[in-house]
Amino acid sequence: MTRVFIDADACPVKGETLRVADRHHIQVFVVSNGGVRPNPHPLVETVVVDDGPDVADMWIANRCKRGDVVITGDIPLAAKCLEMDARVIQHNGEVFTKSNIGNRLATRDLMQDLRAADPFRQGGGKPFSKADRSRFLDILEREVRFAQQD
Repeated sequence: MTRVFIDADACPVKGETLRVADRHHIQVFVVSNGGVRPNPHPLVETVVVDDGPDVADMWIANRCKRGDVVITGDIPLAAKCLEMDARVIQHNGEVFTKSNIGNRLATRDLMQDLRAADPFRQGGGKPFSKADRSRFLDILEREVRFAQQD
């Protein structure tokens, strides 16, 4: 049975995820270190893990499996979930796959090195847009349907 795991800290698409999960009657785990308001919806389980680096990530990675969908912007978590044969989506609708995760990890590491070498380097991600939200909904719907067939 398909389940959805949300890496909830700083995830802007929790509501959209619940709409899709509700349509397909699938359980959603909203996982964080705290600060996320519990949702009373019967399909939602709010999981608050201990503080610490990657504790929420490990909770998700240790439970996801083939047929599940994970929503995260964390590239190392995405890689772990792909190893478990879960489907993984970033909140802007980009899909992590076994064929693109190596490149994504390498780019992440390169950017980390560049930021460490130049602490005054300005920048950041682009703002989350309505188009990102719409793309996410379309991709999540597709990935849930594929996951249910796995």
